[in-house]
Amino acid sequence: MKYFAFIACVMLLLGATCSKSGKTAKEGETAMQNTQQPGRPGQNPIVRLTTDYGIIDIELRPDVAPKTCENFLKLTREGFYDSLTFHRIVPGFVIQGGDPKGDGTGGPGYTVPAEFSNLKHIEGAVAMARLGDQANPTKASSGSQFYIVCRQATHLDEQYTIFGNVVAGMDVVHKIENVPLTDPRMGKPAKSVYILKAEVVSKK
Repeated sequence: MKYFAFIACVMLLLGATCSKSGKTAKEGETAMQNTQQPGRPGQNPIVRLTTDYGIIDIELRPDVAPKTCENFLKLTREGFYDSLTFHRIVPGFVIQGGDPKGDGTGGPGYTVPAEFSNLKHIEGAVAMARLGDQANPTKASSGSQFYIVCRQATHLDEQYTIFGNVVAGMDVVHKIENVPLTDPRMGKPAKSVYILKAEVVSKK
């Protein structure tokens, strides 16, 4: 009887261990999926945005959006983004910047092709905004305006070019997300939030 009791205890312990291991494997799989989007740390270019509220580091993904990344790097190196603002802030959704006019209608004077991929609009994803092109999402209308996702927004997947991911400074993104707005419907901040400087701090 003692022998059977011992065997039963061992089986119960093994069952508990397997169950625990199964849970850990599942959690590990989810974590791995969530870290696939930032790409290959140390190999992709990093663009640093120094803002009124702190620093945001963006890792670019030239492996999935080469033309968009090339354009973003070009504008950054030219100082295009320096002193521009995050002109549109939608709490729980996105913060948007990169418009020289500051009203959502400006750009560099040209557009770049759309580069849709299987990357997801998870928190921290960085994608290109489009200008007046809602009826035809495949038409190139992106130039310099970009947005950073504050909360998961999967309804935007495969409609906008995701070209990077925030790898440091999401706390800064959330600070900007929560600034007071004068016109919540348009996402206009009560006080301008500046990109003081944009610079490439690492590259392949």
